[in-house]
Amino acid sequence: MRYRKKKKIAKWKAIQRCVIFFMAICVIPVVLFLVVTTDQYMRPLQPNRVAFVRPEGGRLDPARRSEKNMSLVEERLHQRKIFLKNTCAQLALNKVGNDTLHRPNPWEFLINKKHRLVWCNVFKAGSTSWMYNFNLLAGYSPQFLKKTKQVPLNLARQRYPRPSLVDLRKAFKNSLSFLIVRHPLDRLLSGYKDKIQYALPHTYHRKLGNEIIQKYRPKTGTDEKLRKQRYPSFPEFIEYVLDSAKEDQPMDMHWTPITEFCTPCQFDFTVIAHTETLQEDQEYIIHKAGLQDIIKPEWKNVGRQTVKQMENQYTQLTRAQILQLYHIYRYDFELFNYSLQGYLDVAQQDKDPADLLAAITMKDKVRPIRKRRTAVIN
Repeated sequence: MRYRKKKKIAKWKAIQRCVIFFMAICVIPVVLFLVVTTDQYMRPLQPNRVAFVRPEGGRLDPARRSEKNMSLVEERLHQRKIFLKNTCAQLALNKVGNDTLHRPNPWEFLINKKHRLVWCNVFKAGSTSWMYNFNLLAGYSPQFLKKTKQVPLNLARQRYPRPSLVDLRKAFKNSLSFLIVRHPLDRLLSGYKDKIQYALPHTYHRKLGNEIIQKYRPKTGTDEKLRKQRYPSFPEFIEYVLDSAKEDQPMDMHWTPITEFCTPCQFDFTVIAHTETLQEDQEYIIHKAGLQDIIKPEWKNVGRQTVKQMENQYTQLTRAQILQLYHIYRYDFELFNYSLQGYLDVAQQDKDPADLLAAITMKDKVRPIRKRRTAVIN
């Protein structure tokens, strides 16, 4: 009798162990996901953390152009500058090193010595408008810029040669320097729509799109609409971006992380403008530089995504994919106070919890410095 009782107890303990093991395999990844995403990806560490929001629209109401409003803008920009400086120190990105994050990169800067203005050109973050402004400041007439078929960047580089690090450091000391940033996933989608979905015929990006389709579109099992689509779908494009990062391939300048593009922790920018507040930020820059009679606070290529458009695209991705994108753009999120709030909410649940856990524990990768190549623009 005692033997049977012991046998039953042993059998019950075995069942308990199986239940505990099963829960550990299935529940712990989910718990980890909730903890990590709440704490690292979505928690507003600082006031005004930017999540799933849209940039401001048209021109400022004249009533908002008061001195009081300008002082509020100045205070906001000052807080951004302090936040960037502190976060750079916390992440040790203000140290000089020999990788893409720690080696100062002067390649993308334009210096206007006459007006003492320094700008790092970030593609898909107000770059079209400010390339136009810098070309005006270089002496090109509005009529010429409207008629010419030359690429604006090529025109600009005829007047603004790529500076050396020594020249750039010198310019920073006596100029108003600024950088325009954008939510990483908003900028990524903008790059996809502009350069992949609407790529011009016979261009580098049209060729890239064909290569993405060839590699990532299944030969069978796709619906007829996708099969006939001549450009990559957004999920196909994202697979390409994620694989490029895993394979340590150089990223296209239209979606390269801003932190690598402009190395903001290596320079003391006067202004960190955000596309979410670009109208006011531009007003401040132009007013501060005394250029009101030459350039205007415009935003060309204003085909910005609406919340609905963003949702339609990111609902096609899984949470694991969005978390992997976070790790690619982690320093852009951290330095410029952005979050994943809203993006994870609309993403699809992962079929395999292991994919989600792998994305959560994914390590950030720092790419080594490569030899610079001439940019391809279309």
